[in-house]
Amino acid sequence: MSAMPPPRELQLEVTGACNLRCEMCLVRYRPPLDRHEASLDFASVRALLDALPDLERVTLQGLGEPLMAPDLLPMLEYGRARGIRMGFNTNATLLTAAMTERLLDAEPDWLCVSVDGATAATYESIRDGARFDRVARNVRRFVTRMRERGARKPDLSLVMVAMRRNVAELPALVRLAADWGVPTLRVQNLSHSFSDCDPAGAYREIREFAGAEALWQGHDGAADAAFAEARALAGELGVALRLPDLDEPPRQVGAPGCDWPWRSAYVRHDGRVQPCCMLMGGDRAILGDLHESSFAEIWQSPAYEAFRAALMTDKPPDVCRGCSMYRGVF
Repeated sequence: MSAMPPPRELQLEVTGACNLRCEMCLVRYRPPLDRHEASLDFASVRALLDALPDLERVTLQGLGEPLMAPDLLPMLEYGRARGIRMGFNTNATLLTAAMTERLLDAEPDWLCVSVDGATAATYESIRDGARFDRVARNVRRFVTRMRERGARKPDLSLVMVAMRRNVAELPALVRLAADWGVPTLRVQNLSHSFSDCDPAGAYREIREFAGAEALWQGHDGAADAAFAEARALAGELGVALRLPDLDEPPRQVGAPGCDWPWRSAYVRHDGRVQPCCMLMGGDRAILGDLHESSFAEIWQSPAYEAFRAALMTDKPPDVCRGCSMYRGVF
């Protein structure tokens, strides 16, 4: 058997710490983490990137808020020097005037801002701890400074996690993107059903939340109507709109339901390696630990090979069965 080619992409959880407790995120249901203790340091990231000279793209995000990572900017600068495309999602609550200038100097290739509602009431009920007016002010300022500086980077977008409680506001969020000067709105479903977990176990709360809020749980037409209106409005206003599927597409025989384990990997803030970011949780599908093995050893390990092999069958790893990406509805 030939060796698996090293990935050209990586996702690094630069920090596990977050300043919010969002309803749909596992962070809400776990003890808070200290940003200094629960973050990847620059030296470790540089060593990892140096060990993968053919890397083309690195996403600097995980369960935490990347702007809380102490070494985020040196990582961005080092990646830029290496010619690697780099970017991340942010809740934008910490996107101050000073951080705006530092980020524009670092030139990330993309920046996605999470906004899950077009009104303060909806947004703040989901993004617990955030202020809608602050995020609006921060994003507007960022757009303004990009224009004033003539900055071509980053590619800027808003990201909405669509749920039963907020999908009706999707058309208004399209208008908001246009008003703020953000050219793209990306809409995604909840990432996982957690159906592989014990209903009474450690993932009970987030499993119950997904069961109540996921649009792919027998959607009743409200989402379809909101998607149709948003699509038409985006065309009128010139906003690029990405919408997810609400129904699972047919499975291709002989093809993996997901190609993540062949092209990328997810490195947690504690150095543990998982196949992707979608599964959430530090005790799920751990395929190696960078404190014990090199990335190359982990990537070529029997555990990784077994995970890939299972994805090629009609009996995938249990953790994949409830994944929105595996099911084609992310």
